[in-house]
Amino acid sequence: MTDSHAHSLHHVNFPTADLKITEEWYGKVFGMTRVMPVRTPPNGTMLLTRGNFDLHFRPVDQADVQTGLIHFAIEVDDWDTFVAHLDTVEVPYVEEPFRGHDLSKTGSLADPDGHRVEFTWHPDRDW
Repeated sequence: MTDSHAHSLHHVNFPTADLKITEEWYGKVFGMTRVMPVRTPPNGTMLLTRGNFDLHFRPVDQADVQTGLIHFAIEVDDWDTFVAHLDTVEVPYVEEPFRGHDLSKTGSLADPDGHRVEFTWHPDRDW
């Protein structure tokens, strides 16, 4: 992905069972790259970035990965382009039914650890 589809999030920190798989998945889906900070983060935490927001992942045993209501949302610049990208990289997702009075759209997908990643589009927002 060469253009910016996501913005409006600084960072979140999630547990992950496999840093390499997580790094590859977020790179493929959101174009994120690993940050090598000046000081090593605590407990082997991995930092990924898009430049305009970061995601942090801490390694844990698979049994300690929590899923379910844990989620975050990423605003995408262009709904159709992002959904086409997900189809191209063969990442399954669900488009949520229309719920509002505006033209906003929402969908969701699951990362390799089962964390719900919501993606939204608000065409009337001036970021």
